[in-house]
Amino acid sequence: MEEPKLEQLRGKNPDLIKSILRDFNKSNDDLFNFAAFHINGCWHALWRALFDILKDDNLFELHVVTLNTVRILTRDKSSLLTEDLDNDVLCLLKLARLEHPEAIEVIGDSNTNQCKKIATGVDLDTAIAEAGNVKWSDDITNIVVESLKCLCNLVYQSAECRRQCIKSNLTDTILKHVTSSMQHPSSVEYFEMKLLFLITAMEPAMRTRVQIDLNGVAYMTEWLDEKLAEKDVTEDHLDLLCEILKVMFNITKNSDRSPNENEIQSRHLTGVIRNILLNFGEMKIERERNVIMHAVNLLTNISGSCLTELLIKSEPSAPSTSAPQVFYEGYNVRALEITLRYLKIVLDEQDKAAASNELVSPALTLLVKCARSDRIMRHYIRSVVLPPLRNVYKRPEVGNELRNHLCRFLTLPEMVLRDLATELLFVCCKENVARMIKHTGYGNAAGLFAKRGLLGGRQIENADYSSDSEDSDTEEYKQVQQSINPVIGCYEPPKKSPFEGMSEEQKQYEAMQLVNLMDKLHRSGVVQPCRIGEDGKPQPVDHILQLQEELPQQKADQKRKT
Repeated sequence: MEEPKLEQLRGKNPDLIKSILRDFNKSNDDLFNFAAFHINGCWHALWRALFDILKDDNLFELHVVTLNTVRILTRDKSSLLTEDLDNDVLCLLKLARLEHPEAIEVIGDSNTNQCKKIATGVDLDTAIAEAGNVKWSDDITNIVVESLKCLCNLVYQSAECRRQCIKSNLTDTILKHVTSSMQHPSSVEYFEMKLLFLITAMEPAMRTRVQIDLNGVAYMTEWLDEKLAEKDVTEDHLDLLCEILKVMFNITKNSDRSPNENEIQSRHLTGVIRNILLNFGEMKIERERNVIMHAVNLLTNISGSCLTELLIKSEPSAPSTSAPQVFYEGYNVRALEITLRYLKIVLDEQDKAAASNELVSPALTLLVKCARSDRIMRHYIRSVVLPPLRNVYKRPEVGNELRNHLCRFLTLPEMVLRDLATELLFVCCKENVARMIKHTGYGNAAGLFAKRGLLGGRQIENADYSSDSEDSDTEEYKQVQQSINPVIGCYEPPKKSPFEGMSEEQKQYEAMQLVNLMDKLHRSGVVQPCRIGEDGKPQPVDHILQLQEELPQQKADQKRKT
């Protein structure tokens, strides 16, 4: 900005200021490169002129356009690092109505019967209520929202700003708004939650403060329940639910509550999240799916013992409702059905390179915790993920069903998804090696068996699973069972012997060629012979002849199995 225009801003002529800032905002709305503003201290001069306007109550009508300009300037992180922000942050907190209750000013407009009032040492909402029962006019709402946007940028960009917000008890004031009976515009609530999310994400100490000192989980859960009960579900309402869920994810990530106290709160929270899943499980629009995504993320922080709240004990005499119901073994498991359907959606999108692993891993984590924590949930998840095996002519990793997606993950180099998919499939198989081979193929599951010491048919000891059988073979499976190749996990048609038509000399020649090739790979370090140790894990051998020592024992073991 040119020096003459800066002088006009300092002159505080309302008409000139409005014209200059509107033109600036229009020209720089998508500006992110501020190199031109670093010449001759232009950024700092403009910043100071803007806050001189914001601190002048007589220029109240210019505050929105001025805050728009401030929001643009807050994108320049390098300039923020060289500016003393303490007083400016306090100014923005005041305009956003997040000032500490020790000194609150309610800025009003005489044309809308609103007034100015200084309150000292009283509750924030009480001070506002006493100021003539102030209503949220469009002007005040716009000022508060724009101030919150600026604070969001500053909290994200500047550690100094975060320290000042903490010093000013920002989280306390926002939680007071949450627990207040006073109504706030949805746009204000949305950006307050976004601000709370940012500061709890970037300042871990604030998570403990909100959770323990301010009892934030209880208050936020109640508020979430109230928002869920509202009849009018707008796009703004769905956006607000997402921000609330994001804040709650932050403050529940590392719980410092005592186990008993934490379980009570977690069960209540899980029940509320279950209702969110039931309300928006159809995922008709993108925003509804975002709500489900954040609900699933939050559930990953809940202990497994509390996840049974996702189930609803069904009563046959209960009247039917318009909402879809999914019953299984005497329970309404629709919340689990929605989670599995959400996983299927993001897996399908991942195949099209439209979804990231960050969407898949929370859903897998939640399903693993559910399957491990409760028999009913494990039974239902297994019925969807590993239904009775009928299509035995395709490899387990080929196809578009959940089982196929998860089997493809078993051989991924990406460890998080591979381990989660492995865990879910193995738990659904009751950690039984034979069942795992049946549903995934030995080739896909070999990494799991080697890692857990399950090679050679070993089983996990003391696996805590019910004894009822859930793995009865289908007629399709029984008909071709003897022709199923356990390594690839599907039917393999008979093949012509490669030795057919060969003389004994030719066979011997080919055998020696194979031996020489294997020896070459061994000597070059590409492969290393190994045997299965007593712990069920592969152990390297120094010489291939050592493998012959295992043959008598292997034959004896095979006879016992048959």
